[in-house]
Amino acid sequence: MTTIKFVTDSAADIPRALREELDIQVLPFPIAMGAKELQDGYDFTPEQFYPMLLAAKQIPTHAQLNPFVFSQCFQETFQAGYSCLIYTAINAKGSATYQNALQAREEFYEDYPEAKATFHIHILDSRTYTMGYGWAVLQGARMARDGAGEEEILAYLQDWIDHVRVLFAPLDLRFAKKSGRISAAAAFMGDALGLKPIMTFEEGDSKVLSKVRGEKNVIPALLELCQKTRAPGTPYLVIEGNNREQAARLEEESAKALGAPAEMTYPIGGVIAINAGPNLIGLVYRQA
Repeated sequence: MTTIKFVTDSAADIPRALREELDIQVLPFPIAMGAKELQDGYDFTPEQFYPMLLAAKQIPTHAQLNPFVFSQCFQETFQAGYSCLIYTAINAKGSATYQNALQAREEFYEDYPEAKATFHIHILDSRTYTMGYGWAVLQGARMARDGAGEEEILAYLQDWIDHVRVLFAPLDLRFAKKSGRISAAAAFMGDALGLKPIMTFEEGDSKVLSKVRGEKNVIPALLELCQKTRAPGTPYLVIEGNNREQAARLEEESAKALGAPAEMTYPIGGVIAINAGPNLIGLVYRQA
């Protein structure tokens, strides 16, 4: 019988209750908050992190996951008797984490050559962020729980990665400017004119799809784009940060526009909040 260990990183934003329920191992990104180092997704809840982030004198930084973290994970999983490990990684274009996992896999098989036949390590580049890949990991774990095999699950994960769209609007441009998601000049003009960008990721690269004037026009713009590109009848998720009012409005309007309520609404974690700002809303869904 195939026993599969599902591993991802904390930028997948899988809520703690779900990762515990489905036994998903989430590797935390270390976040430097002044003199402190915090473990994303473990040392704080998203709701605790947002005011810390906004009060910080300098925007905190986060490091990549190094090869040692993966070496330890692979060894422990192998020694626990699993026959397969599937790690779904943060976008390789935004972090060296994916490459570090590949390096660790190569070194693991050098140290444990006997494992090649009995312990398969699969490493997938999600090419995206947040529950754009976290949702796929959840579904893969549910499939395994219901008896699906390794190849079927891998095919599902890759198909989701190839079709997922994360559509979001950072409502405070300071963080997206700092992280390079939006150029400094564009952010300045956006602030001056009250423009809000509607953004996504294509092949791992961030892309501004449109700009709307004023927060009141953000949700109609998100829903218009979603309606044009979403595979009909498929589940979608609502992304929220520290703006409950706008997220509640998006929940209500998306249920009307898309014909069904969101599968879930979830808060972004520390890594995503640092790069996009805590004040954002968005949607995750499968493209047609």
